[in-house]
Amino acid sequence: QVQLQESGPGLVKPSQTLSLTCTVSGASVTTTDYAWDWIRQLPGKGLEWIGAINTRGVTFYSPFLKSRASIARDTSKNQFILQLTSVTPEDTAVYYCVGGAACDYWGQGTQVTVSS
Repeated sequence: QVQLQESGPGLVKPSQTLSLTCTVSGASVTTTDYAWDWIRQLPGKGLEWIGAINTRGVTFYSPFLKSRASIARDTSKNQFILQLTSVTPEDTAVYYCVGGAACDYWGQGTQVTVSS
């Protein structure tokens, strides 16, 4: 059974960098034809795709967040990591890590609040 678990700070100050880690079990972040995504849900709004990393380590980003988002992976720990720079209160959201061949597996989500 594939499981994903997000971890990171629940509170980040404006202008700082948000860093979240997703730990994967039951599959490898190098599994062929799998991709590993970060998605968020802003308060009162729908889901917003942030970006993804594929099994070859190639990254893809939303054009709206490309200038601030970075996704990397640590194959030794079977993790993938999101960094979002220069955060503002508008980045307050529930952040999900997602994976599989077609977003099959979701973490439970982690609330991140940007506030001073």
